[in-house]
Amino acid sequence: MTRLLEFDEVEPDTDCICPGCNARRRARLHAAAVRDGGHAAAHSVRRRAAVLFAAVGTVLGGGAAAAAVPTPSSSTPAPRTPQGEVTGRFGGDPAGGTARLQAVQGITREQIIARAQGWVDQKVPYSMSTYWSDGYRQDCSGYVSMAWGLAASETTWTLPGLADRITKDELQPGDVLIFNNPSNPQAGSHVTIFGGWADAARTSYLAYEQTSPTTTRRTTPYAYWSNSTGYLPYRYKALSPGGTEGGTDPGTGTGTGTGSSSDGTGQGTAFPGADKFGPGRSNEYITRLGQMLVQRGGGRFYSEGPGPTWGEADRKATEAFQLAQGWTGAEADGLPGRDTWDFLVNGKGKNIGGGSPPPPVTPPTPTPPTTPPATGVPAFPGVDRFAPGQSNSYVQQLGEQLVRKGFGRYYSQGPGPRWSESDRLNTRAFQLSLGWSGDEADGYPGPDTWRRLFG
Repeated sequence: MTRLLEFDEVEPDTDCICPGCNARRRARLHAAAVRDGGHAAAHSVRRRAAVLFAAVGTVLGGGAAAAAVPTPSSSTPAPRTPQGEVTGRFGGDPAGGTARLQAVQGITREQIIARAQGWVDQKVPYSMSTYWSDGYRQDCSGYVSMAWGLAASETTWTLPGLADRITKDELQPGDVLIFNNPSNPQAGSHVTIFGGWADAARTSYLAYEQTSPTTTRRTTPYAYWSNSTGYLPYRYKALSPGGTEGGTDPGTGTGTGTGSSSDGTGQGTAFPGADKFGPGRSNEYITRLGQMLVQRGGGRFYSEGPGPTWGEADRKATEAFQLAQGWTGAEADGLPGRDTWDFLVNGKGKNIGGGSPPPPVTPPTPTPPTTPPATGVPAFPGVDRFAPGQSNSYVQQLGEQLVRKGFGRYYSQGPGPRWSESDRLNTRAFQLSLGWSGDEADGYPGPDTWRRLFG
């Protein structure tokens, strides 16, 4: 005999340890907000439900009742990146939500990408229950927590509380794309770190992600391989404006600058960081990479250059060099990492097309800068116009010309009339592109810098 019983579902008792209350508390903890696509039923305090019980003997006989588990739809993909709960460093108890927000520290985009690349280089194994040497859980949300420098290993459901929703057009390196699946909150959700657009049409991007078997960096269709429309872009609330020049990656002790060692060219041999290479990047390290690749047999990929702006020729030449070493998969993605850079600057491995590396060549001494004709060049206003605390039209004129010449990557906004560190870094990048060094490339424009920039 069966019968239909109707009941009101109420808020689970906080002290009750029965499986039903435990399950409902966990479901409510992970449920997405209604405005973000969550189910309204997950947030209602009371709802009507009909439960069909078996014979009265089953109800009253003292047997353990089986907990009802929602069945995911057939369109839900097989979980690939399950995640753990919010935990403190090395799995300890996390601070409360407000305390975690207050503990958030500022970090730059360059530092986020450098931290993300650190796990790629170390090939950190995927796990939702173990913690890496830096104290962060080795799943997708723990990876983002590490890259953002958070006080705890968050989840894909809690990360949005530390971020602002943005649009696809606003995405920049260090932002993230989050997919939360209400049908499978723990094992069906995922997050990736946006590393930059891979094509002009913005149909694919460089994704840093923690997935089985190890951390990876790969070109990924926007917004992801599956559930593409469900991924939403977010930006970390405590992001610091501007970039970093050398320095140390906070929290890891890993230097992101070029170091003090030199190969005789006046440039350091240390890997400058993965954030220096890829779509949208322009700097002296890309020029140097291309020159080394040409020396190792990659000249056929360049119709002109190499130059400071990253292009498809740089990617193809880098990929060819990586393949020549016998590397495959993510190790031959056309983007230089520490091993690729080490092989190039130290003459290791095989050339593109086979053969041994060429003997070291002493580079020619750079030609001292000369003053070009001043025809059509606006008069230099004087060095006192460009210094901390200065605000005038010449600063803005300088910045706008730097942008026109392709040296505006350090501007998060502007340029404007007030002298800033972004103006200095962009000026220095232009000076370095001329082959200058030392005091000649200090980031402060003199008469020669001015004439060459506007000439």
